Amino acid sequence: MVPPLPAVIVSERLRLPLWTAEDVADIRAGRRRPGWHPDFPRRDDTDAATLWVEGDTWGPRSIVRGTTVLGSIGFFGPPDGEPLEAEVGYGLVPEAQGWGFATEALHAVLAATDGVGVAVRAAVAPDNRTSIRVLAKAGFTGLRGSDEDGNLVMARPLP
Repeated sequence: MVPPLPAVIVSERLRLPLWTAEDVADIRAGRRRPGWHPDFPRRDDTDAATLWVEGDTWGPRSIVRGTTVLGSIGFFGPPDGEPLEAEVGYGLVPEAQGWGFATEALHAVLAATDGVGVAVRAAVAPDNRTSIRVLAKAGFTGLRGSDEDGNLVMARPLP
């Protein structure tokens, strides 16, 4: 059985609530909602909305600072394999980059996955130095080569 994650994960400055059916419907339809940064949703957020499944705690979440949605973080489906492992993805609107929000959101999500005994991997473009730095700060040390799209696959073992 796949262990669930909390519906809302909280860090010092951020809340990471799961997307609701209403969030996903608005993202897919291109509708704006109060509390969304003017640059949200990004193209990657729209892509993440295609992965959303009602009741799946491993799905996409908003990255919220105060009352503003700055981006998203989540998994490309529930964990699988033995030992259990899930792939994480994240992103922020440009204005929110460089403030440590991606690192903080990733650390908060990893604390939750550690709590349920799930290892995490991430795929990142080899030229995306910012994201590689975020992953390194979060303990992604294993390099597993590249995926079919040429992205580096980095892994973070359970502590």
